[in-house]
Amino acid sequence: MADPMRIRAVARDGVVNVRVLMSHEMETGQRKDASGKLVPAHFIRNVTASHQGKTVLTALWGPAVAKNPYLEFEFKGGQKGDKVLVTWEDNKGEKRSDEGVIN
Repeated sequence: MADPMRIRAVARDGVVNVRVLMSHEMETGQRKDASGKLVPAHFIRNVTASHQGKTVLTALWGPAVAKNPYLEFEFKGGQKGDKVLVTWEDNKGEKRSDEGVIN
């Protein structure tokens, strides 16, 4: 399983700014290894973020996203101490979910 996501969430003036660093190889399926064989595609397809059970972000990604992707977004309605849940799923069915506390 992938390393935990690093999630930072800060509430300011009724808006929560969320920054997420994900650990994932994000292989496109077009790169060749040392022996000349194609490295199979392995990339994050879906990213969702929720706050108090309500989805605040849905993103559909493809193989063009860089290795160890960084994501930043904002939403309204969060308070200090609340939690933000970020989940991703890749093209091989692997999933990762982590929570961050709003500061």
